[in-house]
Amino acid sequence: MADEEKKAMKPSIARLKTGSFERNFALAKLGVGAGAKIAVHSLSNIFRGEVSKTEADRDFYKVQAQVLADELGQLKGSVMKAGQMLAMFGDYFMPHEAVEVLGQLQDDTPPVAWRVVESQLRASVGAAALKELDIDERPLAAASLGQAHRARRKRDGMEVVVKIQYPGVANAINSDIKTLSRLLIASRLTPKNLDLAPTFAEVREMLEGECDYAQEAAFTEDFGRRLAGDTRYVVPRVLREYSGARVLTTTYERGVSVSDASIRALPQARRDRLGLHFVELFLTEFFRWGLVQTDPHFGNYRIRSDEAGNDQIVLLDFGATRAFERRFIRDYSLIVSGAVDQDRARIRLGAEAIGLIGPEFPDSALDAFAAMCERIVEPFEPSRAPEALRTAAGNYRFAASDLPMRVSQIAARNALTRSFRLPPREVVFLHRRLGGVYITLATLAAELNLRESLDKALADSG
Repeated sequence: MADEEKKAMKPSIARLKTGSFERNFALAKLGVGAGAKIAVHSLSNIFRGEVSKTEADRDFYKVQAQVLADELGQLKGSVMKAGQMLAMFGDYFMPHEAVEVLGQLQDDTPPVAWRVVESQLRASVGAAALKELDIDERPLAAASLGQAHRARRKRDGMEVVVKIQYPGVANAINSDIKTLSRLLIASRLTPKNLDLAPTFAEVREMLEGECDYAQEAAFTEDFGRRLAGDTRYVVPRVLREYSGARVLTTTYERGVSVSDASIRALPQARRDRLGLHFVELFLTEFFRWGLVQTDPHFGNYRIRSDEAGNDQIVLLDFGATRAFERRFIRDYSLIVSGAVDQDRARIRLGAEAIGLIGPEFPDSALDAFAAMCERIVEPFEPSRAPEALRTAAGNYRFAASDLPMRVSQIAARNALTRSFRLPPREVVFLHRRLGGVYITLATLAAELNLRESLDKALADSG
C-alpha cells in the first residue's frame, strides 16, 4: 500500500483546538500530569541501585516524551512544529530517548477532517476558483502546519496538489511557544540551567516563515528557475490562480519514496548516481546559492524513474528554505576544508568566526571538537574511514556506516564539558539537512567517493 493511502486511512482529527485558552489549558494539564509523574519517579529512584536507576531514567524519559508527542500531535500547528524542532536541537541537550520519540512527530501525525480545512481553503482562494477544481477530500499527506489534498482541474484534467494551512495556526505561534517552553521545564526533559530562550526565538522566526505560503511559493519558483536546465531534478510549478495567503497549489509530480522497494532494487550504479545527485544538490544549494531547503524529511523528495533507466529527483515543500550569508558560507568552508585536510588551525579559525567555539576554548576541548568535525566529513574522505566502510575501489559504503551514532557520542561527551555551547541556528539547520543526505544515501545503499564533488563546491564558496 502506498504511503499516501496509509495516511488517508488514519483517523482524522474532527476539531482543532485553535483558541489560545483551550490550547494553553491542554498543555497546562499535560504539565501538571508530568509534574506528578516526575515526583513519583524521583521517589522511586531513591530505592533503586545505580544500574536500575539508569534504566528507569531511560524508560521515564521515553514515556514523558511519548506523552508530550501524543498531545502535540493532537494540537497540531506551531506547538507541534516546535516539538519537531526540539527533536532537531535536542541532540545537543536532551536525553536520546526523548529525542527519538519527538522525532516521530516528523512523519506520524493524524490528518484533520475536511470540513475543518475547507473554510480556510475558500477564504484564501475564493469560491469561483475552487469551482474549477475537483478536490479529493482525503488528504494526500498531513503535517504539523497543514495538509495536502490531490485535485484535478476540470477543464484540462491537469493533476494538482492543494496544500492548506490549518485554521488558527499563524495566530497561535507566540502563545504556543511560551506555553511549550514552560511545559519543557515541568517535564524535566531539558537541563535545569540551560537558557532555551534563544532557541525558542529561532523556532518562532522559523514558524512565521513556514506559515507564509506566499514566501514558500516564491522559493518554489526560485528553485524551479535555478534547476530549469538540469534534467536530474523536477520542481513542481506553482499555480498562483489557486493559491493564497494560507493555500499553496502546485502541479502534482509523480514519484515514489527513496525508501520504496522499487528504488532499493535498482542496480548499484543507478543508486550510486541518485545518491550523487542528492549530495551535489545539497552542495550546490549551500556553497553556490546560499539557499538551502533545510527539511530533509523523506516526504519532501520523490524518485521518478522510466523504462529507459532515467532517474529524477522530485523536490517538494520549500517552506523550510533558509538563506545563508556569504560570510557564513566562507567561514563554514574553513571548517569543512580543515576537517578533510586535518588542519586544526583552519578548523579553529572557521569555528571561532561563526561562534561554534570561543577564544577561551582549551586545547582539549578544541581537540574534541576537531575530532567531531573530522568524523562528520568522513564520507568525503573515505581513505580515513574504517576499513569495513570502504569498498575495494575506495568508495564509502553508506549503508554499513554507523557515522551518526559515532558523531552523537562525541557530541554527547563534549556537551558535558564547561566549554560546551549550543551551536548557532545556521549550523543546526545545515546539519539537519546534511544528516538527511547521509540517511538518504544509506537508504540507497550508495557507494561513493565524494571528495571531488566537495572540492568543486568549496571552490564555489568564495
